[in-house]
Amino acid sequence: MKIYPEEVDYAMNDSNQYLIEDQPFYQATGNEITLFEAAYNRRLPVMLKGPTGCGKTRFMEYMAWKLGKPLITVACNEDMTAADLTGRFLLDHKGTRWQDGPLTVAVRVGAICYLDEVVEARQDTTVVIHPLTDHRRVLPLDKKGELLAAHPDFQLAISYNPGYQSLMKDLKQSTKQRFTALDFDYPDKDDEVRIVSHEGGVDSALAGRLVDIAHRARKLKGHGLDEGTSTRLLVYAAQLIDDGIAPVEACKMALVRPLTDDPDIRATLDAAVTMILA
Repeated sequence: MKIYPEEVDYAMNDSNQYLIEDQPFYQATGNEITLFEAAYNRRLPVMLKGPTGCGKTRFMEYMAWKLGKPLITVACNEDMTAADLTGRFLLDHKGTRWQDGPLTVAVRVGAICYLDEVVEARQDTTVVIHPLTDHRRVLPLDKKGELLAAHPDFQLAISYNPGYQSLMKDLKQSTKQRFTALDFDYPDKDDEVRIVSHEGGVDSALAGRLVDIAHRARKLKGHGLDEGTSTRLLVYAAQLIDDGIAPVEACKMALVRPLTDDPDIRATLDAAVTMILA
């Protein structure tokens, strides 16, 4: 079937495609759900702060599902330009046409726009979100000559890992102070065991031993490791075990090798894996 540009534009601006139909599994660790709901009721922008793999993105998926709102997620990177967020003019067989970027789509249709690891984007790129984070709630599309007012349901959320950023890769205060903020961390042991057991398909006893390995590794953060073992990696290890891989081998593959190439640190973690799973 031949698809014309205007049909593509309509498809991109159809909010139904961004709805999360099935409830994502999310284990609350505090009152973050209530706080986010209150922020959404006022359409306040929200910043999620926490280490890699601790559940920030899953939380956003859960909240979008719970609120019944479309979610548009953007994985930020250092090559991302303002045009990648807002849109650009494109050439096709009919001439020049405007193509909305993901942020503009969210503003138009009333979605929650989630900029994941926003600090990875250049600071001159993130400035484009400022008019959406105060009383104006507008998005200037300079190239198009349009001042786009945000849909009443639009909300902006961002995330970043404050413990893993250099001074050159931190958010400006002028950006930080436009957001409310929620702190995330790895769950406490009981909650993390439930998450790993549910998501990984292993029993609670084995999930508990995997969490024990993670706790050992997290103590090495700043002493040879830049980051501790994430809950995400624990789930990966559990899924490998559930698929028939020997637990020690699964843990080396999912919990040790991704963290470091240092042979001494690897040996230390391998020994911890063997001792805990023996």
